[in-house]
Formats: sequence, structure tokens, C-alpha cells
Amino acid sequence: MSMKKKKEKSQKEKLKKYITERQRYEIELLLKEKYTLPRISKVLGIAYHTLWHEVKRGTVKQIDTHLREFYAYRADYAQMVCDNSMSNRGRNLKIGSDHELAAYIEDMVRNKKYSPEALLRHAENENLQFATRLCYKTIYNYLDAGLFLNASVDDLPVKRSVKKKKDDSSSVALNNKKGRSIEERPKDILERKQYGHWEMDTVVSAKNTGKSCLLVLSERMTREEIVIKIKDKKSSSVVHALNMLEKKYGSKKFREKFKTITCDNGVEFLNQAGIEKSRYTKGNRTTVYYCHPYSSYERGTNENINRMIRRFFPKGTNFDTVTKEQVAMVESWINNYPRKIFGGLSSRLYREGLQIPA
Repeated sequence: MSMKKKKEKSQKEKLKKYITERQRYEIELLLKEKYTLPRISKVLGIAYHTLWHEVKRGTVKQIDTHLREFYAYRADYAQMVCDNSMSNRGRNLKIGSDHELAAYIEDMVRNKKYSPEALLRHAENENLQFATRLCYKTIYNYLDAGLFLNASVDDLPVKRSVKKKKDDSSSVALNNKKGRSIEERPKDILERKQYGHWEMDTVVSAKNTGKSCLLVLSERMTREEIVIKIKDKKSSSVVHALNMLEKKYGSKKFREKFKTITCDNGVEFLNQAGIEKSRYTKGNRTTVYYCHPYSSYERGTNENINRMIRRFFPKGTNFDTVTKEQVAMVESWINNYPRKIFGGLSSRLYREGLQIPA
């Protein structure tokens, strides 16, 4: 063997056949800079075969801002796959041959839109018995690892990072200088100990499609949800929807049920007098408060439940094509969804336990 070939063989043997977490982030960066795999192999000193398998395992489907799918290597996902593989090494899967439990998890995740924790709460509430017991973290790990035949991590609600709350306590909405600020709202509403304090928002159609949208009201204490399809994002449509609710409940019950409503400064909510004034009796039917600009966390209940609505009506939906029956189904699903904060009870069951009338 020539000296040149011996030297090349020696260099190949020195290449690493394992990859560290730091190197995974370096791989992601180099791929974004359009480096080829052979070049990355040389730069990082990783065996090409090892690198090829690493990129294949760590590549996941993504969606860009235009809702177009693409595939990219993600270091955090690759590290998670590696950690799961290491933690499961030498052990059998907890779910074993419990096909009944596997089918239940697949159905609840893929078809019923339940999270792993919610489906376990649902099984407990319905007294469903399986041969195997799993915690929700294990189900998340199995979904991440692609161990289910008919369900995957893509069927779960979108995972998100927690962003630091922005301090806009001194800012004022330029289009709503006369609105009653959330700073004037009674402080005890923050404690969520009294029923009747709501948050209000709209879920809109995709741009350049339909005008219809959803008016959503979320009760802070019980997480009760009311979803109404309205014809457009105008203040008159919002006032009309609230008038219909007042007609449905009656003015006296409406005042008891909707003590306050907190909303953002969107144009659809700027008719404060129309929202507050009773259509059927003298005086006001509720009190409206407006959040600070760019402070969606001040309507945290709204934001969280809107994400649940998007499981059924994702971004890009044209609400002109959505029926009132479909909206009612989603509203019922939300109100019957098991919640950790209520010990596994749904909003409906929690309200029944408190003897709050529907």
C-alpha cells in the first residue's frame, strides 16, 4: 500500500462516528449556508456515512409563512431523537402489545384533536380501562419517535416557544384614545374567582378570500367558550351578534352572565357604546375594557382557546364556506375538552359542579 493511501486511511479512521449536541447545531448552520455533506464532513471531522444518517434522521417537514411545506434539518429535533433512542436502548416499549390502547391514542390524537394529556383525562373520566398505563410524556415521546402507525407529531397542536411578555403598560392605541383601558378594570378580575368576566376576539378568514369570521368569547374563570359566525369584521356585525345573545338569554340574565368584556383595539370592537348598551332595556348590559396595544397576553384565555379553534379551522380557512353547524360542533368540542387546570374536568362539567346555569 502506497504512503498516500495509508495516509488517507489513517485520516478516515480518525473521523468521528458519533455526533455531539453542539455539532448538530453546527450542522444545521452549515446546511443553511448551502454546504454540501462532504464539505461538512471535512469541516467538522465527522465520518460521511455517520453524517448522512444524522441529516436523514433530523430532517422534518416545516411550513413557511406562505403555508408552503418544505423539509429541513433541525438540530433540536435531531437531539431529541437521539435522547429518546438512548433512553429506550435496551428496554421494551411500555405500550408493548396493547393494541387497544394504541388504537385509542391514535384515534384521539388524529381524529378527535386531543393532546396526550387530554386523552388520558378523557379515559379517566369515561372509566376506560387498558392493560397498560402510560403518562402523557411517554405518549409525546412515542409520537416524536414515530412509533404509531396512524398518528404522528404532525397531528398534535403546534408547539410554540414561550415569549417574554412585552411591557406596554404606558402605550395607548392611536385609534382608540377614548376607550376604557384595562388599567381601570377591577383588580380582582385577575384572580378568576367570579363568573361573568369574558374576553372577546375574532378569528378571521385568509387574506383575499371571504369576509366572514368568527366572534369568540372566552369566560376567564370556567373557560366557557361561545363561538359565533358573523358576516364580516365590522363593528356593526359584532354589536348585532351581542344583540342576538341578549335576546337569547334575556337582558337580566345577560347582565349576570356578561359582567365585563375585555377585548383588543381592533376596528370591530371600537363601538364601545353599541357593545355596552342594552337593546331591550334602559342602561348598559355590560362593561367593556380595552387591552394595551401589542399585549395579547392580557387576553390569555382568548389566545389559548383560539389555538384550539385553529385545530379545526387552520390559517388559510375561508369562513364563507364554513357552516353554522360546523362552528357549533367546534364550540361544543371546546366546552367538553378535558382540562388539566380543572383536574381533568371539561369546562361544562366544571360549571355544572359550581352550579352555574348554562
